[in-house]
Amino acid sequence: MNDNNPRDDSIDEATDDLNSAQCQACHSDVQPYTQQQAQQQLQQQAPLLDEWQIQQFDGVCQLWRSYRFKNFVTALAFTNRVGEMAEQQGHHPDLLTRWGAVEVTWWSHSIKGLHRNDFICAAKAEQLYHG
Repeated sequence: MNDNNPRDDSIDEATDDLNSAQCQACHSDVQPYTQQQAQQQLQQQAPLLDEWQIQQFDGVCQLWRSYRFKNFVTALAFTNRVGEMAEQQGHHPDLLTRWGAVEVTWWSHSIKGLHRNDFICAAKAEQLYHG
């Protein structure tokens, strides 16, 4: 991290291949993306992240998507694959599993907002979903 700029993950890096990127440790001195920056990041990742939405939950910008499945067993299997990936990345989402659906919500708890890590993990979740 550049000591002169606590935000070393500029939007310019959005064109990187998120699937091959790895999460970096996110420290509390890093500024989260603004709503506008998060929307820009999401748009730059089209069509990869077309199904994802930026939402505010309890005043915190978060990246959210709902996935559909044919039954509970396939939804649970996907939940477990996302959980394994999250553990490997050291970045953990909220996961809500129900019959035929899994909701995945990413945000960086330490900065109370969105960071490039969230977009990396969203892309990796897409890869898991689409195989």
